[in-house]
Amino acid sequence: MSYEKVAQATTGLIIGTKQSIKAMKTGKVTEVVIADDADQHITNKVSRLAEELNIPCNHVDSMKKLGKTCGIDVGTATVAIKK
Repeated sequence: MSYEKVAQATTGLIIGTKQSIKAMKTGKVTEVVIADDADQHITNKVSRLAEELNIPCNHVDSMKKLGKTCGIDVGTATVAIKK
């Protein structure tokens, strides 16, 4: 499950869509996790870029749970796992 991967990430997390896109473009990301209940207009950008750059992209069901797994008190649409 992707929540577990996020929780176990030892190399660090990049939380949020803008930060994830920036890190993906600079080659600092091994995997991206996207919340299915987030606005598709926002997450489609991340999905497309991950596909273009051949970065694995996993989906989880809840923004709130994804944020909590990252250790923040708010939900997040995307999280990137650093190399």
